[in-house]
Amino acid sequence: MNNITFFTEFLLMDISSSQKLRVLQSLVFLAIYLATLTGNLITITVIVTDTHLHSPMYFFMSNLSLVDLCSISVFVPKSIVNSMTGSMTITLRECAAQIFFYLLFATAEFAFLVVMAFDRYIAICRPLHYGLIVTRKMCAQAAGGSWASGLVYSAVHTCAIFRLPFTKTNVIQQFFCDIPQVLRITSSEVQFSEFVIIAVSVCLVLGCFLIMIISYVNIFTSVLKMHSVEARNKALSTCSPQLFILLLFAISGSVAVLGPIEEKASLKNLLTAMFYTIVPPFMNPIIYSLRNREINSAISRMFTRSSQVLIKDFLKIT
Repeated sequence: MNNITFFTEFLLMDISSSQKLRVLQSLVFLAIYLATLTGNLITITVIVTDTHLHSPMYFFMSNLSLVDLCSISVFVPKSIVNSMTGSMTITLRECAAQIFFYLLFATAEFAFLVVMAFDRYIAICRPLHYGLIVTRKMCAQAAGGSWASGLVYSAVHTCAIFRLPFTKTNVIQQFFCDIPQVLRITSSEVQFSEFVIIAVSVCLVLGCFLIMIISYVNIFTSVLKMHSVEARNKALSTCSPQLFILLLFAISGSVAVLGPIEEKASLKNLLTAMFYTIVPPFMNPIIYSLRNREINSAISRMFTRSSQVLIKDFLKIT
């Protein structure tokens, strides 16, 4: 027992010993991070300031953008600093915080996707009952429940992972505290408890996915039965972005869960982690702007108002 080492900090993946490549990696991460922040902040600002978007669907969409904004902020800033300074260490508390907040936002995002599927199902398949079912109180309860589910789930996972000290190794072959990598270096007791938690979670997630698939099948069946082309296009423009985001979330989640756990640092390992951690929050605002006509119109109105204000201020100065 006296020869056992208890690790209090971890060594993160370093794919290159070249300072130039580290700087390049940090610049790529910084560009993606700033673009993600800008896209999600514009989405939130447009929804909050434009009265045309004050509806339950866009209320949930603004929460989803907030989740994306927060989730990418969990580990990207730390990774940028590590790449720039050459320090690839992270303390035990920082690692636990990364896992806690990442699970919090990932679970909340999935919960919001379930809520948004239900919202679109009621709006398209039961339009006469929409105002009675989807009330402000229900929206507040659904949003609160989504955030609360993320809080509870992340707390359970984080406590289960960090309840025993790390004694095997302190090397994590990833640029952040990735859960599969952290589980690889935990004790067998922690791995068993996490296996039970993950097994239960998979059953719940599959059940929710089944509900969402049934909802979207009913939605598109109802849309195809619409006689008005304008009504059909409007319904598709509000549903298709959510469906694309759901598919992106499912694919990235599958890569995270089913992908192999690398034991050596590699560029493939870095790109795989980037796909399921950075790509979804980066792509979601782009999907909104490309597929949702109301978001496009609101963004155009916001920039038009901003340009008019700037022109007036400039004319006053001159």
